[in-house]
Amino acid sequence: MTDSTDSTNRLANETSPYLRQHAHNPVDWYPWSEEALARARAERKPILLSIGYSACHWCHVMAHESFEDPETAALMNERFVSIKVDREERPDLDRIYQLAYQLIARRAGGWPLNMFLTSEGQLPFFGGTYFPKTARYGAPAFRDVLRHVADYYDEHPSEVAELGSQLGDALKQLEPPATGGSTLDHSLLDRACRVLDAELDTRHGGFGRAPKFPHATGLELLMRRARASERTGTPDTASRHAALFTLEQMAKGGINDQIGGGFCRYSVDDYWMIPHFEKMLYDNGPLLGLYAEAHAWTGSAEFARIAHETAAWVLREMRAPEGGFYAALDADSEGEEGKYYVWTRSEAQALLTADEYQVIARRFGLDRQANFEGHWHLHAYDELAGVASSLGLDPGRARELQDSARAKLLTARTHRVRPGLDDKVLTSWNGLMIRGLALAARHLSAPPLADAARRALDFIRSTMWRDGRLFAAWKDGHARFPAYLDDHAFLIDAALELLQLRWRNEDLAFADALARLLLERFEDPEHGGFYFTADDHEQLIQRPRTFGDDSMAAGNGVAARALLRLGHLLGRTEYLEAAERTLRAGADAVARYPQAHASMLIALEELLQPAEIVILRGDPPALAAWLEALAGYAPQRLVFAIPGDAAGLPEALAVRAPRGPAVAYVCHGETCSPPITSLGELRTALG
Repeated sequence: MTDSTDSTNRLANETSPYLRQHAHNPVDWYPWSEEALARARAERKPILLSIGYSACHWCHVMAHESFEDPETAALMNERFVSIKVDREERPDLDRIYQLAYQLIARRAGGWPLNMFLTSEGQLPFFGGTYFPKTARYGAPAFRDVLRHVADYYDEHPSEVAELGSQLGDALKQLEPPATGGSTLDHSLLDRACRVLDAELDTRHGGFGRAPKFPHATGLELLMRRARASERTGTPDTASRHAALFTLEQMAKGGINDQIGGGFCRYSVDDYWMIPHFEKMLYDNGPLLGLYAEAHAWTGSAEFARIAHETAAWVLREMRAPEGGFYAALDADSEGEEGKYYVWTRSEAQALLTADEYQVIARRFGLDRQANFEGHWHLHAYDELAGVASSLGLDPGRARELQDSARAKLLTARTHRVRPGLDDKVLTSWNGLMIRGLALAARHLSAPPLADAARRALDFIRSTMWRDGRLFAAWKDGHARFPAYLDDHAFLIDAALELLQLRWRNEDLAFADALARLLLERFEDPEHGGFYFTADDHEQLIQRPRTFGDDSMAAGNGVAARALLRLGHLLGRTEYLEAAERTLRAGADAVARYPQAHASMLIALEELLQPAEIVILRGDPPALAAWLEALAGYAPQRLVFAIPGDAAGLPEALAVRAPRGPAVAYVCHGETCSPPITSLGELRTALG
């Protein structure tokens, strides 16, 4: 421990809320540090690397059962050097050791992740996820695991070294091939959409069976392809239905907080009814943008409502006073998963009028059997119009009763013990939310959302951008950890969306600086694509270069799209070439499993058919009318309204000079139109 008179361990000095949750454990925890690794080498002890995050339910369970237990802690302290890692601060470590676990166990990993590493080289030789305190669920007791692993490590050093070496070699062999032999063409896009369409759960939406995740990037791909097919006169009705039906079903489900807005991480059932109750910023940013775009495409008031409610939750509960956005809300409160969100009938009846209750009960299932451990978690079983009809109510009156009931329940809920808040600010996740807010601001005509997005970007730039380098996390006034690929890529993507709301030279300059950093520090110059870490990052057992999506879009896919857009906007051919190299480097992986590479396919779509870039110059009032005329869901069109008196523009934009009150230039790839001086002519040019 750091101080024998203090009940805390070294984690008390960390900024991560997750690490601080373990600061009072009797375990002699270290954060990942050279101090910990040096001690393991000096004492020739194996390393127990435990990775989790603050909103993780089973992480809390294992902490209470084992890490708070003096007997277990004594065994860990005697036989291991124990290192605790927040996977959100150190996604580099999490990526490496999750993959190592998959190789060892032949199944997907998760959190908590507990890996046993060699003292020399930090090579994994055994691991698992949640281990119970006593043997159950088909899993051995954690203390038994600790004893067996420690004994094996001491008694079979050569075998342990060989196992670690084999795992290290296997990790290297999983790297994408040096050259991509697959062809980059529209067939990859079409095949991915067909696979996603075929995997659609036709009854409940989503893809595959429970547990069900939102898969926002796959939905975005389907929406883009369906919209593109409409413009060519050959509508892809299957992709349109798969995307919109899934968004509808998720909106009705318990995965969507029917009282307070915002989406939970996933559903444990096929129906989107009962979620794993944690709410993550990285889900809600992309989903916010998708619902806003779906509204712009279909005109659906319901999609607009979901977008507004998601944004309201973000601004109400997840925004830091400084302007950035917090990472997550816990699944648990008062030690129970979901307790903050569920109801009893008597609670609801006591809060609502009889008329309000009958609408809420019929709409959200309080008139049915309890669906969560003797309680009710609200799930929209019946359409409001059907509820109104069955109760003999005017539809407008039914909506008034529903809305007033929801407001009362939300107010009452605020007096409950809230789930734990992970109040660190992550650059990459903020990039996702900034983009989502920018899309929602544009498609919902909601200026406050634009203001929130700009303020968040300004916060990132002012606190996490130092001396030409970006940092990944901020907490309590401290920016920490060199930024990763996702941080740079997601911020460039977000800045390009913000620039379409209001032109600011500093946002463009920031995006350009981030793009240059990607090429200088992250690109594989020989094979193409971007590593997850910079070339001067701490040396680990692997430097991942991955192209597949997971819970978030792949950094390589987002970087490729952002570089294509920024390259065309600025006339920077080096960005265009880097994007194409990235897509060629990942082509074989995309061809093998296209539906798992939606972000790469979205970038491929813009490589094959570059985004249409419309530059508007002139007086802001005149430009506003042109922007209104260009509103709508056009995912492969970017519109930048640059005031006529804007100074300090890059050469590629400065030559698009203002002429009269308003002028437009329409660019496809490296070719731009002559100046267009009437709105009718612009509509014709855009088809």
